[in-house]
Amino acid sequence: MFDHVKFGASDYAASKAFFVKALEPLGVTIASEGTPAYGVELCAKGSNASLCICQTDEKPAHLHLAFVAETRQQVDAFYRAALEAGGTDNGPPGLRPKYHANYYAAFVLGPDGHNIEAVCHAPGA
Repeated sequence: MFDHVKFGASDYAASKAFFVKALEPLGVTIASEGTPAYGVELCAKGSNASLCICQTDEKPAHLHLAFVAETRQQVDAFYRAALEAGGTDNGPPGLRPKYHANYYAAFVLGPDGHNIEAVCHAPGA
């Protein structure tokens, strides 16, 4: 849906480590990286859309990022990996019928307090 999203992080190393580990179950890997001021670009295999993170001294505003998961198992794996990477629970994996009947998602807060979500829209098996 997007070409790229770039945001600044107060602790580049912590944010990079968090997103690399948390998004690994969704097939997201490092596509390129420069100095911390330039940052890191993360992409899913076969996708041109990317998430870019860079070091900044500016205080970032609230950000909500929702990543596509192909299966509910990927949502579950994202949630576990994100917590292991230092994220904070902001809503465990489960259905969110207030959005629609098959909206299965999990939410974590990343190192800078950003709300990070993985969502699967497919019906359960």
